[in-house]
Amino acid sequence: MLKIDNLCVNYGYVQALRGISLHVEKGEIITLIGGNGAGKSTTLMAISHLVNDVEGHISFKGTDITRMHPEKIVKMGIAHVPEGRKIFPMLTVQENLLAGTFGNPSLSKAKTAELLESVYDLFPRLKERQKQNGGSLSGGEQQMLAIARGLMMDPELIMLDEPSLGLAPIIVEDIFELILKVRDRGKTVLLIEQNAAMALAVADRGYVLETGCITMSGKGQELLNNEEIAKAYLGG
Repeated sequence: MLKIDNLCVNYGYVQALRGISLHVEKGEIITLIGGNGAGKSTTLMAISHLVNDVEGHISFKGTDITRMHPEKIVKMGIAHVPEGRKIFPMLTVQENLLAGTFGNPSLSKAKTAELLESVYDLFPRLKERQKQNGGSLSGGEQQMLAIARGLMMDPELIMLDEPSLGLAPIIVEDIFELILKVRDRGKTVLLIEQNAAMALAVADRGYVLETGCITMSGKGQELLNNEEIAKAYLGG
């Protein structure tokens, strides 16, 4: 579904990505793990074309999207849920969700209503709070709202940037269970996470990023059991 070949990204004189290559197949959960500054978020921003100094090749379903405008990339079926949630605090939960449909202008009223019902089924807490302002929700509920808003454009691929950041451990478990449910509903997930243990536990495959380079890749469970990974990222 998604293929990245020899991707390089520069911020001025700083090389954030140094020729990385990876692929994502339909129906997979793929995770990128690594420390701060490894290039994880930059990878997602390059896919969404939110950074400019890019070399290499990115294709989605066989189409070159390397230098495609961000709004066209969204319309192709890629939703990007950024780090920090970025919900609209003064809009209600339902208004936030409906804002997510703007990325897919082909959605009919009937399909929008169907998506809304599907999202409320997946996130019952949001249904309970649909008339509350987004800013009044807890951190975990805001993260659920950010993911749900991404799903409201009915994407084929949803990219999640640090969905567990700043959340209590019990809420983190809820978020990862929801990620599995999102995949089970036919979505493909590209997940960026510092919580390597949880990310690898749910991922079909993973890639390890260090200072802009992919240093290791494999099945999620294989990486979870790898001694080097355990020492570097799992506190082993």
